[in-house]
Amino acid sequence: MPKAAMTPLAADRRRTFLRGLIVAVLGGVFLAMTGAFGTAGAALGPRLAYWVVVMVLGGVWGHLCSAFVSRFLDIDERPWLTIAVMVVMITGPACVLVWAATGLFFAQRLYPLAVLPQVVVPVVVVTAAVTTLNVFLGRARPVQTHASPPQPAARPVRFLERLPMKLKGAEIRAVQAEDHYLRIHTDRGSDLILMRLSDAVEELEGLEGAQTHRSWWVAREAVRGVERGDGRATLTLDGGLSAPVSRRYARMLRDAEWW
Repeated sequence: MPKAAMTPLAADRRRTFLRGLIVAVLGGVFLAMTGAFGTAGAALGPRLAYWVVVMVLGGVWGHLCSAFVSRFLDIDERPWLTIAVMVVMITGPACVLVWAATGLFFAQRLYPLAVLPQVVVPVVVVTAAVTTLNVFLGRARPVQTHASPPQPAARPVRFLERLPMKLKGAEIRAVQAEDHYLRIHTDRGSDLILMRLSDAVEELEGLEGAQTHRSWWVAREAVRGVERGDGRATLTLDGGLSAPVSRRYARMLRDAEWW
């Protein structure tokens, strides 16, 4: 059987993860070459291995923290608060990692626990710099879904199977996150289902649309106009429904000729 194509959301997650690893590796090389935080006295080989390993492991932990924080904070509207929360979450375990790695790499043993507080400031500085870079590098791409090609073998839209009975066969205009639920707006009214928006966007592949906001996916054919002001945009949809557009999505959607 042919391998299933990666969904736009899965591809976006993969890009985010790979970008984070690249930033971590490059950061590790930079810190090693400059002998940052008192490591200049070590030979280049061990120093390079130490910084790259520490940065990559820290990057993986940071990626997990980001996935958790994004469920509660809107990175589009509150990037600096998101960065602050991320730094706090990452720093504790990262300090233990750096404390253990420093001893094992440079002394072939674990340092006493009394050394642990000494790594806090370096860890906070590096974590804040890398987190800020990753947050702003990742603010430019909305997740879009695309219509299936008009052929009999086209893959069905999985999300349509989740529609409540009263909405079966309805035309989806938008999907809106409400706490742990999704409100599905259609030409036959709306209803709630228990699901995350990120999972819904994956299953909406096959319908032309895009995530316009942390809490909204909008069908492109439902858009009838746009209102702009104060650096924000609001889409007017069929039926008089209004959908917000986050700042980070606005430019990409405009370039895609949504308005």
